[in-house]
Amino acid sequence: MMKKVIITIWFALIIIYTQGQIIKPTIWSFNVRKVKSNVYELHLTATVKVGWAIYSQWTPEGGPEPTSISFDKNTNLLLGGKAKEIGIMKKKHEEVFDVGVHYFENKVEFVQLVKVKNEKGNKVISGKVKYMTCDKEQCINDMVEFSVELK
Repeated sequence: MMKKVIITIWFALIIIYTQGQIIKPTIWSFNVRKVKSNVYELHLTATVKVGWAIYSQWTPEGGPEPTSISFDKNTNLLLGGKAKEIGIMKKKHEEVFDVGVHYFENKVEFVQLVKVKNEKGNKVISGKVKYMTCDKEQCINDMVEFSVELK
């Protein structure tokens, strides 16, 4: 009986320990700024923990997974091209991938221009950001969903 109790406690501790090991080196925030009467900037901001990097949308093929932003369909909204990146982009040859990589440390903003066709229509922009963050020992693929009202 005592052996079962010890084994149960041991497994419970392993489960608690492994759940505490989930690493989230990137925190996202989503904000909107009105530029003109029917034009907005959607700011998708990634704040990255010290020692970690997030990769640019323009990271070359064969390298780490580039950040990609996809938007849910909304016929009342027009997107102004691909999101621009605001931050200090670094470039280096990465031996692990054997390509030049483009990445950001600390913080990067992805800014998407959005035009609203009808101010009385649906003004909610939503979608997903898929991205990879790496430190010197590991890489993590992740995805975050967003939904923001343009106002």
